[in-house]
Parts: sequence; C-alpha cells; structure tokens
Amino acid sequence: MTGPALCILAMDQRDSIEQQLYDLDAALSPAAAADIAAAKLLVFRGLLDAVSDLPAGTRPGFLVDEQYGASPAVLAAADDRIALAMPLEASGREWFDFAYGHDWRTHAEFFGADHPKVLIRDNPALDPQQRAEQADRVAAISSWARRDGLPFIVELLVPATDEDLAGVGGDTDRYDREVRPGLTVQAIEFLQDHGVEPAIWKIEGLAALEDAERVAAAARRDDRDGRCIVLGRHAPQDQLDEWLRVAAPVDGFVGFAIGRSIWWDALRARHAGTADDAEVRRQVAANYTHFVRTYLDARA
Repeated sequence: MTGPALCILAMDQRDSIEQQLYDLDAALSPAAAADIAAAKLLVFRGLLDAVSDLPAGTRPGFLVDEQYGASPAVLAAADDRIALAMPLEASGREWFDFAYGHDWRTHAEFFGADHPKVLIRDNPALDPQQRAEQADRVAAISSWARRDGLPFIVELLVPATDEDLAGVGGDTDRYDREVRPGLTVQAIEFLQDHGVEPAIWKIEGLAALEDAERVAAAARRDDRDGRCIVLGRHAPQDQLDEWLRVAAPVDGFVGFAIGRSIWWDALRARHAGTADDAEVRRQVAANYTHFVRTYLDARA
C-alpha cells in the first residue's frame, strides 16, 4: 500500500461510557457530563503526546462526538496533523437514526470534520424493510458527502442472529471466523446497491488473509473507490494485533480506528481514583503508538 496509514483513535462512544464506564442508570448530572467531557479532552491530549514520535507513514486521526467532545473536536479541526472524524448517528440504537434529526447537515458541517461517520448494524437475515429504510437514511449522508468531497466513513457491525449462532454451536469465535466475513461482504453489497458509497468502510477484524481480501474487493466492487479500516471492538491487545497484521498487507486496507482498547482501562482507573491524568495520558499514548507500530510493521 502507498500513502500514509489512517490511524484513528476513536472516542465517539456515548451510551457505553455513561452506562458501563460511569455506571450511570439515570439522567446525567451536570458534574458527570462535565467529567465525561474532561475525559475525552484528556484522551485527545494523550493522542497529541504520541503524535510527534509516530513513525513516518502515519496519518493520525481522532473520532469524537459533539455531545461530549466539542472541545477536542475544535482543537483537532485546527491541527493540520490530525484528521478529525465525527459521528452523525444517535448512540445506542439498534437501527441507524440521526443524532440531530433533520438538522444533521448543520451539525455535520459545524466543526469542519474531515470525515463524517455513521455506525450501522446489518445482517442479511434481518428484516428486509428495516434494512432498506436504514440504507436509505445512510445513502442520504453518502450523497451529501460525495457532493462536498468529504471522505465518509461507514462503521459496519454484523451481529450474529440466533440462527447464525446455532449454525456454529453457539461459538461466537467460530461465528467471527467462519460466518461473519461472508455476511460482511453481503452487507456491503446490499448497502452499495442502495446508494451507500462511503470512501471508507470501518470493518470488524478478520482472522484470515483471504477474508480481508474478499472484504476489500467488495469495497471496490465494480470500480468503486472504497477502502477499509479495522475497528477495535474493545478486543484485547493480542486479538487486535492479529487483526491488524492480517489486514495491513492487503491492498484496500488503509488503517484502523481503535477506541476502548486504547483508553478504557486507563479511564476506569481514573474514575476509581487509582490513576491521575498524567498516567491516563501516558497509557493512551503508549497504547495508541503500539497499534500504529503494529499496523505499519505488518504493512511493510
């Protein structure tokens, strides 16, 4: 592969931070919301700590939401070294919906993000009408991004149905290895056929080189210009290293977008009072740099 690898530190999670990191089951207090915003800024500072020492061939990026991440979004937008990506989806929904309803274009344009992004869940076995309606909503963003020359990112999760799991004896690892790659290709083709044409597909990790090649080929089906990056899925470091090493050498994969695997444990320790801000920044910088070097080493 030629060109710099797009290495995004993802921190656009909202519901999972509220409910799983902060253990909140009621409406956020102003103090809790402010602390989440401070944590997002802290993680961005950890990324900045790493930037100057990154290997050549790296294009660092930061994916952050408007709700809690407005401060780092403004800073990233003003920093030519950083590619800013921002989500347009409402957090925690089973099917894609806009975070800001009909006003989504105003919010998408406000920060001047390099990459608008949406997360969707799809599987060929799911309800056909809901799949088509979801695709139509995402296609509207895709058309807008193409017109404005913005490299749109679609984060595609392919959850197993009960039938999928039954076919592999309930083994989720077998589903990931044996079933999900083919379903991912089918989901990409379905979305393309419904007008979803992102510049970048953010894809769950793949265990086999031939599966990464199949997915990359689907992104470029019929002379399309789509590329792929690997998402983190809060996997342990050794699992993520494997996924990066599989994808990096494949023509059509151009980087990664990894989030919780980089910063979750550090922020959990901070929230528990066992790590200070300096330690969080150190861990974020070290973890992010590890994945950058893993990807670039495999790419070479």
